[in-house]
Amino acid sequence: MVKDETGAGTVLAAGLALVMLLLMVLLLGLGQAAVAAVKAAKAADLAALAAADVYRGLLPGDPCAVAADLAAHNGAALLSCTLAGDLSVQVHVSVKTPFPWPASGTARAGPPTQGLPATGVKERG
Repeated sequence: MVKDETGAGTVLAAGLALVMLLLMVLLLGLGQAAVAAVKAAKAADLAALAAADVYRGLLPGDPCAVAADLAAHNGAALLSCTLAGDLSVQVHVSVKTPFPWPASGTARAGPPTQGLPATGVKERG
């Protein structure tokens, strides 16, 4: 009894090509998710800074409305905006990803907390 293995290499090569294609699609999706995470962090930072300027009275308007507008201009959606008594603002934004869950970013902006130097640089005396 002789077994004919003609074409077995073709099936193996096709299977390996399919596995490689699936891995490449997964890596592409993960890369897009990483870009979305950076985009969410950037949008949160910018929205918090703008909202803090409005909250401190440096610019006119409503701090959370300005944060929502700036987040939308950067491709994100504002999830929450918290105004603190120390004139700081904390925002939480999300950005859509190719996966079922979104990327999110949180940022706080405002005056430095008490006890910390404003610039983070110590003076030499």
